[in-house]
Amino acid sequence: MNGWLSKDIWTRNETLVAGVIMLFCILATLSDPRFFTITTVSDLLRASIVIGILAVGAMLVLVSGGIDVSFTAIAVFAMYSSTVLSLAVWPEMPWPLIFAISLIFGAALGAINGFFIAFLGLPTLIVTLGTLSVFRGFLLTFVGSQRISDLPPAMRDFSRGVLARGTTEAGNFYSIPWSALALLVVFVVTWIILQKTMLGRSIFAIGGSVESARRIGINVKWTQFFVYVYVGALAGLAGIIYGSVGRMADPFSLVGLELSVIAAVVLGGARLIGGYGTLTGTLLGVALIVIVQNSLIVIGIPTTWQSVTIGLLILLGTGVPAYRAKRAAARAG
Repeated sequence: MNGWLSKDIWTRNETLVAGVIMLFCILATLSDPRFFTITTVSDLLRASIVIGILAVGAMLVLVSGGIDVSFTAIAVFAMYSSTVLSLAVWPEMPWPLIFAISLIFGAALGAINGFFIAFLGLPTLIVTLGTLSVFRGFLLTFVGSQRISDLPPAMRDFSRGVLARGTTEAGNFYSIPWSALALLVVFVVTWIILQKTMLGRSIFAIGGSVESARRIGINVKWTQFFVYVYVGALAGLAGIIYGSVGRMADPFSLVGLELSVIAAVVLGGARLIGGYGTLTGTLLGVALIVIVQNSLIVIGIPTTWQSVTIGLLILLGTGVPAYRAKRAAARAG
Protein backbone atom coordinates (compact mmCIF):
# COMPACT_ATOMS: atom_id res chain seq x y z
CA MET A 1 0.00 0.00 0.00
CA ASN A 2 2.75 2.45 0.95
CA GLY A 3 4.65 1.58 -2.23
CA TRP A 4 1.55 2.24 -4.31
CA LEU A 5 1.05 5.60 -2.61
CA SER A 6 4.69 6.51 -3.20
CA LYS A 7 4.44 5.62 -6.88
CA ASP A 8 1.20 7.57 -7.21
CA ILE A 9 2.79 10.66 -5.68
CA TRP A 10 5.71 10.60 -8.10
CA THR A 11 3.47 10.33 -11.17
CA ARG A 12 0.94 13.02 -10.25
CA ASN A 13 0.82 16.31 -12.16
CA GLU A 14 1.55 18.26 -8.98
CA THR A 15 4.88 16.48 -8.58
CA LEU A 16 5.82 17.02 -12.23
CA VAL A 17 4.96 20.73 -12.03
CA ALA A 18 6.92 21.13 -8.79
CA GLY A 19 9.91 19.51 -10.51
CA VAL A 20 9.70 21.89 -13.48
CA ILE A 21 9.43 24.86 -11.07
CA MET A 22 12.61 23.72 -9.32
CA LEU A 23 14.35 23.35 -12.69
CA PHE A 24 13.45 26.89 -13.77
CA CYS A 25 14.56 28.28 -10.40
CA ILE A 26 17.89 26.46 -10.64
CA LEU A 27 18.50 27.72 -14.19
CA ALA A 28 17.57 31.28 -13.23
CA THR A 29 19.75 31.17 -10.09
CA LEU A 30 22.73 29.85 -12.08
CA SER A 31 22.25 32.70 -14.56
CA ASP A 32 21.80 35.30 -11.82
CA PRO A 33 22.56 34.36 -8.17
CA ARG A 34 20.35 37.26 -7.07
CA PHE A 35 17.26 35.62 -8.59
CA PHE A 36 16.32 33.42 -5.63
CA THR A 37 16.06 36.09 -2.93
CA ILE A 38 13.25 37.26 -0.68
CA THR A 39 12.85 40.28 -2.98
CA THR A 40 12.25 38.06 -6.00
CA VAL A 41 9.93 35.79 -4.03
CA SER A 42 7.83 38.78 -2.91
CA ASP A 43 7.69 40.05 -6.51
CA LEU A 44 6.57 36.63 -7.73
CA LEU A 45 3.91 36.51 -5.01
CA ARG A 46 2.57 39.89 -6.12
CA ALA A 47 2.40 38.68 -9.71
CA SER A 48 0.59 35.49 -8.64
CA ILE A 49 -2.32 37.04 -6.71
CA VAL A 50 -4.64 38.10 -9.54
CA ILE A 51 -3.84 35.17 -11.83
CA GLY A 52 -4.16 32.83 -8.84
CA ILE A 53 -7.68 34.02 -7.95
CA LEU A 54 -8.74 33.76 -11.60
CA ALA A 55 -7.17 30.30 -11.87
CA VAL A 56 -9.14 29.00 -8.87
CA GLY A 57 -12.32 30.05 -10.65
CA ALA A 58 -11.23 28.53 -13.96
CA MET A 59 -10.36 25.28 -12.17
CA LEU A 60 -13.83 25.12 -10.65
CA VAL A 61 -15.40 25.46 -14.10
CA LEU A 62 -13.18 22.73 -15.55
CA VAL A 63 -14.01 20.41 -12.65
CA SER A 64 -17.71 20.91 -13.40
CA GLY A 65 -17.12 19.84 -17.01
CA GLY A 66 -17.23 23.30 -18.60
CA ILE A 67 -14.83 25.94 -19.81
CA ASP A 68 -14.96 29.69 -19.27
CA VAL A 69 -13.02 32.28 -21.28
CA SER A 70 -15.03 35.32 -20.19
CA PHE A 71 -13.59 35.75 -16.69
CA THR A 72 -11.12 38.48 -17.72
CA ALA A 73 -13.93 40.50 -19.30
CA ILE A 74 -15.98 40.07 -16.11
CA ALA A 75 -12.99 41.13 -13.99
CA VAL A 76 -12.41 44.32 -15.99
CA PHE A 77 -16.12 45.16 -16.18
CA ALA A 78 -16.56 44.75 -12.42
CA MET A 79 -13.41 46.68 -11.57
CA TYR A 80 -14.04 49.60 -13.90
CA SER A 81 -17.77 49.88 -13.16
CA SER A 82 -17.31 49.82 -9.37
CA THR A 83 -14.57 52.46 -9.66
CA VAL A 84 -16.73 54.73 -11.81
CA LEU A 85 -19.69 54.22 -9.47
CA SER A 86 -17.61 55.07 -6.42
CA LEU A 87 -16.21 58.25 -7.99
CA ALA A 88 -19.67 59.36 -9.10
CA VAL A 89 -21.67 58.54 -5.96
CA TRP A 90 -19.27 58.53 -3.00
CA PRO A 91 -15.59 59.28 -3.72
CA GLU A 92 -14.70 58.59 -0.08
CA MET A 93 -16.31 55.15 -0.14
CA PRO A 94 -14.29 52.68 2.01
CA TRP A 95 -12.43 50.02 0.05
CA PRO A 96 -14.31 47.01 1.57
CA LEU A 97 -17.55 48.45 0.15
CA ILE A 98 -15.93 49.11 -3.25
CA PHE A 99 -14.65 45.52 -3.25
CA ALA A 100 -18.11 44.22 -2.30
CA ILE A 101 -19.68 46.14 -5.20
CA SER A 102 -17.12 44.68 -7.59
CA LEU A 103 -17.92 41.18 -6.32
CA ILE A 104 -21.63 41.82 -6.86
CA PHE A 105 -21.02 43.07 -10.41
CA GLY A 106 -18.91 39.99 -11.10
CA ALA A 107 -21.49 37.61 -9.63
CA ALA A 108 -24.24 39.25 -11.70
CA LEU A 109 -22.27 38.82 -14.92
CA GLY A 110 -21.42 35.26 -13.94
CA ALA A 111 -25.15 34.66 -13.42
CA ILE A 112 -25.71 35.60 -17.07
CA ASN A 113 -23.29 32.86 -18.11
CA GLY A 114 -24.93 30.49 -15.65
CA PHE A 115 -28.42 31.18 -17.01
CA PHE A 116 -27.49 30.39 -20.62
CA ILE A 117 -25.44 27.33 -19.67
CA ALA A 118 -27.44 25.79 -16.82
CA PHE A 119 -31.02 26.63 -17.77
CA LEU A 120 -30.86 26.91 -21.56
CA GLY A 121 -28.31 24.13 -21.99
CA LEU A 122 -26.00 26.00 -24.35
CA PRO A 123 -22.34 24.92 -24.79
CA THR A 124 -20.05 26.55 -22.23
CA LEU A 125 -17.33 27.60 -24.69
CA ILE A 126 -19.82 29.21 -27.09
CA VAL A 127 -21.61 31.08 -24.31
CA THR A 128 -18.48 32.43 -22.67
CA LEU A 129 -16.91 33.40 -26.00
CA GLY A 130 -20.07 35.36 -26.73
CA THR A 131 -20.28 37.03 -23.33
CA LEU A 132 -16.56 37.84 -23.50
CA SER A 133 -17.30 40.13 -26.45
CA VAL A 134 -20.62 41.37 -25.10
CA PHE A 135 -19.26 42.38 -21.69
CA ARG A 136 -16.25 44.18 -23.16
CA GLY A 137 -18.35 45.89 -25.82
CA PHE A 138 -20.97 47.01 -23.31
CA LEU A 139 -18.28 48.34 -20.97
CA LEU A 140 -16.54 50.38 -23.66
CA THR A 141 -19.80 51.65 -25.18
CA PHE A 142 -21.91 52.50 -22.15
CA VAL A 143 -19.68 52.67 -19.06
CA GLY A 144 -16.47 54.23 -20.30
CA SER A 145 -13.30 53.74 -22.30
CA GLN A 146 -10.96 56.21 -20.57
CA ARG A 147 -8.18 55.13 -18.24
CA ILE A 148 -8.80 56.42 -14.72
CA SER A 149 -5.63 57.16 -12.76
CA ASP A 150 -7.32 59.28 -10.07
CA LEU A 151 -8.79 56.37 -8.13
CA PRO A 152 -10.89 56.70 -4.96
CA PRO A 153 -8.58 57.37 -1.98
CA ALA A 154 -9.58 54.09 -0.32
CA MET A 155 -8.35 52.08 -3.31
CA ARG A 156 -5.01 53.89 -3.20
CA ASP A 157 -4.83 53.20 0.54
CA PHE A 158 -5.43 49.51 -0.11
CA SER A 159 -2.59 49.43 -2.66
CA ARG A 160 -0.19 50.78 -0.02
CA GLY A 161 -1.18 48.27 2.66
CA VAL A 162 1.34 45.52 3.41
CA LEU A 163 1.48 42.52 5.70
CA ALA A 164 5.26 42.70 5.98
CA ARG A 165 8.07 44.78 4.56
CA GLY A 166 11.79 45.13 4.93
CA THR A 167 15.16 45.64 3.31
CA THR A 168 17.72 42.95 2.59
CA GLU A 169 21.40 43.22 3.51
CA ALA A 170 22.08 44.15 -0.11
CA GLY A 171 19.71 47.10 0.24
CA ASN A 172 16.85 45.63 -1.81
CA PHE A 173 13.32 46.42 -0.63
CA TYR A 174 10.64 43.75 -0.35
CA SER A 175 7.03 43.68 0.82
CA ILE A 176 4.06 41.32 1.05
CA PRO A 177 0.81 43.14 0.18
CA TRP A 178 -2.56 42.85 1.85
CA SER A 179 -3.96 41.36 -1.34
CA ALA A 180 -2.06 38.14 -0.62
CA LEU A 181 -4.68 37.50 2.07
CA ALA A 182 -7.38 37.61 -0.61
CA LEU A 183 -5.74 34.70 -2.44
CA LEU A 184 -5.46 32.79 0.83
CA VAL A 185 -9.14 33.37 1.68
CA VAL A 186 -10.22 32.32 -1.83
CA PHE A 187 -8.13 29.17 -1.54
CA VAL A 188 -9.55 28.22 1.87
CA VAL A 189 -13.20 28.99 0.99
CA THR A 190 -13.00 27.08 -2.30
CA TRP A 191 -11.28 24.13 -0.58
CA ILE A 192 -14.08 23.98 1.99
CA ILE A 193 -16.72 24.08 -0.76
CA LEU A 194 -15.07 21.33 -2.80
CA GLN A 195 -13.93 19.02 -0.01
CA LYS A 196 -16.35 19.53 2.87
CA THR A 197 -19.76 20.15 1.33
CA MET A 198 -22.32 18.24 -0.70
CA LEU A 199 -22.19 21.09 -3.21
CA GLY A 200 -18.52 20.36 -3.87
CA ARG A 201 -19.24 16.66 -4.36
CA SER A 202 -22.01 17.62 -6.76
CA ILE A 203 -19.61 19.76 -8.81
CA PHE A 204 -17.19 16.83 -9.16
CA ALA A 205 -20.06 14.47 -9.99
CA ILE A 206 -21.41 16.73 -12.74
CA GLY A 207 -17.94 16.98 -14.25
CA GLY A 208 -17.66 13.21 -14.27
CA SER A 209 -21.05 12.56 -15.86
CA VAL A 210 -24.02 14.91 -15.99
CA GLU A 211 -26.47 12.08 -16.58
CA SER A 212 -25.13 9.98 -13.70
CA ALA A 213 -25.25 13.02 -11.41
CA ARG A 214 -28.85 13.65 -12.37
CA ARG A 215 -29.79 10.02 -11.70
CA ILE A 216 -28.47 10.13 -8.13
CA GLY A 217 -30.56 13.20 -7.37
CA ILE A 218 -28.13 16.09 -7.89
CA ASN A 219 -29.75 19.35 -9.00
CA VAL A 220 -27.54 19.81 -12.04
CA LYS A 221 -28.95 23.16 -13.17
CA TRP A 222 -28.59 24.99 -9.87
CA THR A 223 -25.15 23.48 -9.23
CA GLN A 224 -23.92 24.70 -12.61
CA PHE A 225 -25.53 28.08 -12.01
CA PHE A 226 -23.71 28.38 -8.67
CA VAL A 227 -20.36 27.58 -10.33
CA TYR A 228 -20.63 30.47 -12.79
CA VAL A 229 -21.94 32.93 -10.20
CA TYR A 230 -19.08 32.01 -7.86
CA VAL A 231 -16.50 32.27 -10.65
CA GLY A 232 -17.93 35.66 -11.61
CA ALA A 233 -17.56 36.87 -8.03
CA LEU A 234 -13.94 35.69 -7.96
CA ALA A 235 -13.32 37.53 -11.22
CA GLY A 236 -14.82 40.69 -9.69
CA LEU A 237 -12.47 40.34 -6.72
CA ALA A 238 -9.44 39.75 -8.94
CA GLY A 239 -10.36 42.74 -11.09
CA ILE A 240 -10.71 45.24 -8.26
CA ILE A 241 -7.44 44.03 -6.70
CA TYR A 242 -5.71 44.43 -10.06
CA GLY A 243 -7.02 47.97 -10.45
CA SER A 244 -6.20 48.96 -6.87
CA VAL A 245 -2.66 47.55 -6.84
CA GLY A 246 -1.94 48.97 -10.29
CA ARG A 247 -3.49 52.30 -9.20
CA MET A 248 -5.37 52.61 -12.48
CA ALA A 249 -8.78 51.56 -13.77
CA ASP A 250 -8.07 50.59 -17.35
CA PRO A 251 -10.95 49.12 -19.40
CA PHE A 252 -8.38 47.52 -21.73
CA SER A 253 -6.44 45.68 -19.01
CA LEU A 254 -6.15 41.89 -18.55
CA VAL A 255 -6.78 41.27 -22.25
CA GLY A 256 -5.14 38.00 -23.27
CA LEU A 257 -4.61 36.73 -19.71
CA GLU A 258 -7.04 33.87 -20.39
CA LEU A 259 -4.27 31.76 -21.95
CA SER A 260 -1.99 32.04 -18.93
CA VAL A 261 -4.81 31.28 -16.48
CA ILE A 262 -6.12 28.24 -18.34
CA ALA A 263 -2.53 27.06 -18.87
CA ALA A 264 -1.92 27.23 -15.12
CA VAL A 265 -5.05 25.19 -14.38
CA VAL A 266 -4.29 22.56 -17.02
CA LEU A 267 -0.68 22.27 -15.89
CA GLY A 268 -1.99 21.76 -12.36
CA GLY A 269 -3.74 18.60 -13.50
CA ALA A 270 -7.34 19.71 -14.09
CA ARG A 271 -8.90 17.66 -16.87
CA LEU A 272 -10.53 19.43 -19.79
CA ILE A 273 -13.21 16.72 -19.83
CA GLY A 274 -14.16 17.54 -16.23
CA GLY A 275 -14.43 15.62 -12.99
CA TYR A 276 -10.92 16.22 -11.67
CA GLY A 277 -8.83 19.13 -10.42
CA THR A 278 -6.99 20.18 -7.28
CA LEU A 279 -6.34 23.56 -5.71
CA THR A 280 -2.78 22.57 -4.87
CA GLY A 281 -2.09 21.67 -8.48
CA THR A 282 -3.72 24.90 -9.67
CA LEU A 283 -1.55 27.08 -7.44
CA LEU A 284 1.55 25.15 -8.52
CA GLY A 285 0.52 25.78 -12.11
CA VAL A 286 0.15 29.49 -11.35
CA ALA A 287 3.59 29.53 -9.74
CA LEU A 288 5.10 27.86 -12.80
CA ILE A 289 3.49 30.30 -15.24
CA VAL A 290 4.57 33.32 -13.18
CA ILE A 291 8.13 32.01 -12.78
CA VAL A 292 8.35 31.31 -16.52
CA GLN A 293 7.14 34.82 -17.33
CA ASN A 294 9.63 36.39 -14.92
CA SER A 295 12.67 34.16 -15.38
CA LEU A 296 13.05 33.97 -19.16
CA ILE A 297 14.93 37.27 -19.27
CA VAL A 298 17.24 36.14 -16.47
CA ILE A 299 17.98 32.88 -18.29
CA GLY A 300 18.65 34.84 -21.48
CA ILE A 301 15.53 33.91 -23.47
CA PRO A 302 13.72 36.82 -25.20
CA THR A 303 10.29 37.67 -23.76
CA THR A 304 8.79 37.08 -27.23
CA TRP A 305 9.24 33.36 -26.48
CA GLN A 306 6.90 33.50 -23.49
CA SER A 307 3.87 32.33 -25.46
CA VAL A 308 5.89 29.58 -27.11
CA THR A 309 7.17 28.36 -23.74
CA ILE A 310 3.71 28.44 -22.15
CA GLY A 311 2.25 26.60 -25.16
CA LEU A 312 4.90 23.89 -24.87
CA LEU A 313 4.19 23.56 -21.16
CA ILE A 314 0.47 23.12 -21.91
CA LEU A 315 1.28 20.36 -24.42
CA LEU A 316 3.55 18.73 -21.85
CA GLY A 317 1.03 19.09 -19.04
CA THR A 318 -1.80 17.55 -21.07
CA GLY A 319 0.28 15.12 -23.13
CA VAL A 320 2.03 13.30 -20.29
CA PRO A 321 -1.19 12.44 -18.35
CA ALA A 322 -2.90 11.42 -21.60
CA TYR A 323 0.01 9.15 -22.49
CA ARG A 324 0.00 7.59 -19.02
CA ALA A 325 -3.76 7.02 -19.21
CA LYS A 326 -3.41 5.39 -22.63
CA ARG A 327 -0.70 3.05 -21.36
CA ALA A 328 -2.77 2.18 -18.30
CA ALA A 329 -5.79 1.41 -20.49
CA ALA A 330 -3.65 -0.77 -22.77
CA ARG A 331 -2.28 -2.76 -19.81
CA ALA A 332 -5.80 -3.18 -18.40
CA GLY A 333 -7.03 -4.45 -21.75
